Amino acid sequence: MSCQHLVCAQCAHPVIEGRCAVCRANRERMHNHGFAGLSPALLAGLLLALLFLTLVLKHLSGL
Repeated sequence: MSCQHLVCAQCAHPVIEGRCAVCRANRERMHNHGFAGLSPALLAGLLLALLFLTLVLKHLSGL
């Protein structure tokens, strides 16, 4: 979803312009993606690396 075509209920201007505090807060909320500011692709890569590391450690320990 994009805030490009949304109109603020408080100031009646496009949210993308960020003219009031409500616009700025909603624009920031909509553009904040991922967990802790990380992109979903980076999170998936980190999870795959963790899985690979776990498998390597399991193989090396002989369990």
